[in-house]
Amino acid sequence: MFLSLESVTVRYGRAAGTRAAVDGASLALAAGQIGVLIGPSGCGKTSLLRSVAGLERLAGGRIVIDGQVMSDATVGVHLNPEVRRIGMVFQDYALFPHLSVADNIGFGVAHLPRGERAARVQQMLDLVGLSHAARRAPHQLSGGQQQRVALARALAPKPQLLLLDEPFSSLDVDLRERLAQEVRGILKESGTTALFVTHDQLEAFAVGDLIGVMNHGHLDQWDDAYTLYHRPATRFVAQFIGHGVFTPAQIVACDHGPCVHTPLGELADLAECPLPLAYPDGQCDVLLRADDIVHDDASPVKAQIERKAFRGSEFLLTLRLASGDRVMAHVPSHHDHEVGEWIGIRPAVDHVVTFSREAT
Repeated sequence: MFLSLESVTVRYGRAAGTRAAVDGASLALAAGQIGVLIGPSGCGKTSLLRSVAGLERLAGGRIVIDGQVMSDATVGVHLNPEVRRIGMVFQDYALFPHLSVADNIGFGVAHLPRGERAARVQQMLDLVGLSHAARRAPHQLSGGQQQRVALARALAPKPQLLLLDEPFSSLDVDLRERLAQEVRGILKESGTTALFVTHDQLEAFAVGDLIGVMNHGHLDQWDDAYTLYHRPATRFVAQFIGHGVFTPAQIVACDHGPCVHTPLGELADLAECPLPLAYPDGQCDVLLRADDIVHDDASPVKAQIERKAFRGSEFLLTLRLASGDRVMAHVPSHHDHEVGEWIGIRPAVDHVVTFSREAT
């Protein structure tokens, strides 16, 4: 692996009992892969990124890039940031207002001979699609264009690893998603290995080959987006990624294999369904995503609409069953039912995800 973090721990303050900002996080990226760290504010994702950059010393674990140990808390190794050959892109772009776009990009390669420097700047301008804006000042560009200049400047010195700390947080939602896809294309075209921090799931899914969900300093899961969504490793990941609820259920033995009894009826013929003995008396909580619930007027199971959120092509409905349990559902927006109305629903679950019953 090109980038390897092994049981990395970052701790602020020396007092006994100080909580670790990052606690035993491990992840790996192959050359050319893009990793994304996601999680709520204060979960430790930026601290982990800063430790890779060399801006934070490790209290435990080690960091290896391309076979070279950058940090190792056990033997006291800590290479300074300037010798790690790492590029960084920040939230505020940090462009020089008095320099042109081309001069901003060329700032980090000023040591090159003039001809090589000019060629590298032009290569980066072409890569990010800003050749037409080479002589403009940063303030003459849109926010998205400024972000691409910051990316080009970070890539110009050919870093062995690029780190991006919430680079789109100041942009509007539509621009963030579009720019995230553009940045992924630029990084893939340049073959750059990158580690990206965001709090936005759509950004994470648009950019990342692998995504890590952090929670109170722990890296709960490091996986591709599909696995995070359909096979969450922890209850926190299941709650944090996507829309869904936990519903009380019981796993029982049926003739054709394990079945799951839920307030919506029986879930059967499920791949990788846990055996009944996985939980005491088979009692568990099953995760039901909004896309696991289908609106079906012919279904005998009815639910009352408590809330609805218009999403253009669909509504996201929050529904209450007669049992009092709640589920969520994506419903095509031409099915415009009113809040308070009872509609028919049925489960359509391909991936059964269960966790231990949470105490009430």
